[in-house]
Amino acid sequence: MTEGSDVSEPAIEELIRDALDRFSASERKVARTLLANYPIAGLERMAELAKRANVSPPTVVRFISRLGFSGYPAFQRRLAREVHEHLGSPLEQYDRADRRVESSQFLGYAANLYNQGINESFAELPESEFYRAVSLLADPRRRVHLMGGRFSWILAKYLCSHLQMIRPGVEVVPDDEIGRLGLVNDSSRTDVIVVFDYRRYDIETVRFAQRLADRGAEVVLLTDRWLSPVADLARVVLPVRVEAPSPFDSLVPALALVESLIAAVTDRIGDEGRARLEQLEAMRARGATRAPLA
Repeated sequence: MTEGSDVSEPAIEELIRDALDRFSASERKVARTLLANYPIAGLERMAELAKRANVSPPTVVRFISRLGFSGYPAFQRRLAREVHEHLGSPLEQYDRADRRVESSQFLGYAANLYNQGINESFAELPESEFYRAVSLLADPRRRVHLMGGRFSWILAKYLCSHLQMIRPGVEVVPDDEIGRLGLVNDSSRTDVIVVFDYRRYDIETVRFAQRLADRGAEVVLLTDRWLSPVADLARVVLPVRVEAPSPFDSLVPALALVESLIAAVTDRIGDEGRARLEQLEAMRARGATRAPLA
């Protein structure tokens, strides 16, 4: 790649996302640290970035080299220029302006925005991360726990309910303290914790994920493109767009991602999932439970 001043060059953020599946585990820590604190972390001294990512300075050097830069100074010059261009962009100024849409055109405007959010989220999503999540969720040897925040708990419950129909050992993290302490106490390297955490990030969610990670559990994070702090703990990070026609972040792309996970895990589990669903339907037909399966 060249390091000229052409404004048509992809943003460093895009370069990192595109190469995420090619980094080593240590280099991926640098990538996630930069994405979670973009662009500020990249403007720090190399030693500070290494400390923030909990890696050695040589790891940062290798990471920068993989991005195609001759060294850290070249990387920072490009990033500083990018920040300057971004702040001075007329489009950026327009995006910060108060956009008004005629009421007769609002439905089409909203539909386009949601479709764009889904398309861009899926285009930016590293496929290797997605399939790593599918492998973890489809593994019958693993117990799967799911949790979300004030709004995203809906996604956690939705994914949980579908997984429960095709595999055993799936539950939503309990709300009460004793239930959570028991879960932490019983967790091990065979557990997977799926965390939904979007801005504004929930510190209690971060702390709980940390406790399970300390017990050896694998962490799968679904978040926005600014990345929840849980990203520092996660084996898998699946970020999506959250732009919406309202002042509130949208979960539409996140739900589309959840639907894709459900479809992929169902396909991966195959006949065993079908057999389980048949058993559950038979129990339901016999009146074993009044709760609906779907």
